[in-house]
Amino acid sequence: MVNKAGSGASRRGFLGQGLLGGVAALAGGAAAQATPPRIMHGPGLIKGHSEPFYGRYQAGIITPTQQYLYFAALDVTAEKREEVIDLLRRWTQAAARLTVGLDVEGDATADQPPANSLEAEGLGPARLTLTFGFGAGLFTRDGTDRFGLAARRPEALIDLPRFNGDQLLAEKTGGDLCIQACADNATVAMHAVRQLIRLGYGLVQPRWVQTGFGAGGKPGETPRNLMGFKDGTMNPDTRDATAMGRFVWVGDEGGWMKGGSYLVARPIRIALEHWDRMKLGFQEQVVGRHKRSGAPLGGSHEFEPLRLDAVDADGNPVIPENSHTRLGAPQVNDGAQILRRAYAYDNGVAHIAERWPPWRQGVMMDAGLMFLAWQRDPRTGFVKIFENMAKFDMMNQFVTHIGSGLFACPPGARAGGYVGETLFA
Repeated sequence: MVNKAGSGASRRGFLGQGLLGGVAALAGGAAAQATPPRIMHGPGLIKGHSEPFYGRYQAGIITPTQQYLYFAALDVTAEKREEVIDLLRRWTQAAARLTVGLDVEGDATADQPPANSLEAEGLGPARLTLTFGFGAGLFTRDGTDRFGLAARRPEALIDLPRFNGDQLLAEKTGGDLCIQACADNATVAMHAVRQLIRLGYGLVQPRWVQTGFGAGGKPGETPRNLMGFKDGTMNPDTRDATAMGRFVWVGDEGGWMKGGSYLVARPIRIALEHWDRMKLGFQEQVVGRHKRSGAPLGGSHEFEPLRLDAVDADGNPVIPENSHTRLGAPQVNDGAQILRRAYAYDNGVAHIAERWPPWRQGVMMDAGLMFLAWQRDPRTGFVKIFENMAKFDMMNQFVTHIGSGLFACPPGARAGGYVGETLFA
């Protein structure tokens, strides 16, 4: 039998039972946690620093971005509603311990499997956050109401349309549940998901996983993606509660999802070998920004307003009409915005062929962007913005969406409760 979390020793350097009081104390302060600055690219902090787990909102959404990502989508194999609820309770208890550097549970005897895998021993919390979400398959699968939840599927939890250029792989698409683990240490992030999956043996199984890392950029500045450009400049300001309420947090219309957010997760492969052969001027035309400064074309500073009506001496738009920046701008999408929290990824090499001639080859770098977009409603967020981008964005010559998932991420858990409690109430 698996023991309940909370009974055992901590990683070295932490006093297990003594720190349990710290977990409870975090619950009281989480609701009032300060919102981070607009530039969500946090520096590596001391290994003992932790992020609050309990609170009004789940951590890992507007938390300053950590250096590493471990994202897992899972299928639920449990057959009973009570089993799902019990799993979510155990995951919540475990997550509260893991995010302050504690083990999930105590040591087992010699004739039992070890209670802790120990690969993260002594590494501390490393600002670990664990964020949980529910996919459409938790509500119905093949027309079957699996857990009595079909009537509670939010209208915003849609089946995403198939966009122009999508090459979605079944092994990187979908999922009944998701776990987003972010930390300033890659081992800590992987360890956390590993422990949660272990607690779910027989109830869940992994469907797809993608790791990620922070790309270039100085701490405190907008991070750069593998194409070398700053990624996230047009994010809404996470310090602005009004903006977060408008674009990120679900409101009264969401029912049990109030205070939650919708996550679109998409691994996007980038044809880096071909991108790297492009002249700088062409790269900047594709993106619509200057590569070094991040300023919009024709501008000098990263955050200055886009001048979409500016033209050059020949009457052509300074920011091209099919540039990535223009097509993603709120001004051309009826004010729509999403909160990007993306990571670079590198899966080695892939034996594949790109769809765009003349870029056909048998082996290429399997690297790109793990795109994570948070929003109040994907219909007025990601879908609204991406429909035109998928058709007209010049960047599509170099990027391919190879996976996709949409998850309803509920509000944060209260101390003594569990993530997803509002769904099952």
